[in-house]
This record gives sequence, structure tokens and C-alpha cells, in this order.
Amino acid sequence: MICKFAKISFADTTVKIWALKCLKNREVMHGANYRRGNGQPYTRKKFIKGKPQSKIAKFEGGKPGDYDYCVQLLINEKIQITHMAIEACRLAANKKVEKVAGETGFYSRLRIYPHVLLRENKMIATAGADRLQEGMRRAFGKAVSLAARVKRGQIIMEMNVKKEHLEITKKALKNGCGKLPGTPTIKVIPLK
Repeated sequence: MICKFAKISFADTTVKIWALKCLKNREVMHGANYRRGNGQPYTRKKFIKGKPQSKIAKFEGGKPGDYDYCVQLLINEKIQITHMAIEACRLAANKKVEKVAGETGFYSRLRIYPHVLLRENKMIATAGADRLQEGMRRAFGKAVSLAARVKRGQIIMEMNVKKEHLEITKKALKNGCGKLPGTPTIKVIPLK
């Protein structure tokens, strides 16, 4: 969200600090702007100055072992998912299952990796600017974020659980679905 400066008096320093924080926190455009992965993916890291770090902390969680069911999270459309959305989904699902099953009662795995670099040609659009900057058409921009291009029916995340934790795992993955763009579905596969 871009802060509106026009009606704010900067006599109060707390208002000034709040307004500056709003601009600072808005590092990347909304994920909806990058949802459709059109064109060639931009993945060559050796040509890029200042590649952004991936926000995904871990790709595996829990403890590998013998489990009864594999619950998978699939995506139903060709889409591009930012690394922040992937990490939010992983955290939401893992925390919910971990509360019931404990740290060793499940095994989760992310099956996608954010290779694609997202670029943004930053424009000046602060309040009080009577004339907006037009800039160059189709400008290249700087790398600001990472994303994964996902095909229809591709597995995003899977969790292996025992029979007694199957229902809570389904609910946890449904909770994680809300963090992702598009319409994900949940599929249960018996392992034994």
C-alpha cells in the first residue's frame, strides 16, 4: 500500500516515521501482478546483480519414517507462485500438524523450488506528484523477488502421516491453501 502524504502534516514525528515505514515495507508489488507466468522465465543468476534471497527456510520438516498416508497439495492451473506464498503455506500447514502430532509425528516436503526471478521497473508514485512518471515502455527492471512456475496438476507439498493424524493434516493443508494463489486441491494416497 502506498501512503498518501497530501493531507498529513509532518509536525508530528510519529506520523512521519509511520509513513516512511509504509514505503519501506512495500518492497515488491502484490503477488497478483506476477500470478500469470507469461513469456520466458528469467532464471540465469550469473547475469544478475543483487539476486534476492529465498524466504523458504526449510524444504523438509518432521521426521522421515514409515507412515500410513501421503497427503498431497496439488495446483489446478498453470500459475506462478512467489517464494513468500510458498513459505507461508508451508508454515501454516506444518504448525497445525505439529501441535497435534508433535515434531516427529509427520514428515512434510516441498516439491517446488522458486527459480524464476521477478523484476520490477520501479516508478515514482508518491502523493503530491502532479505529474506521474511515465518511464520507458517494457523496461527491464531490477530483480525484486523469486517465484516458482507450476503446471496444472503439479504437487506443491506433501505430508506423510499416521492414520490417527489424517484428518488434522487435511485441515492443515486446507489452511495452507488459503496462502496460495489459484485453486489448490488435496489428494490422499494410502502408503500401505
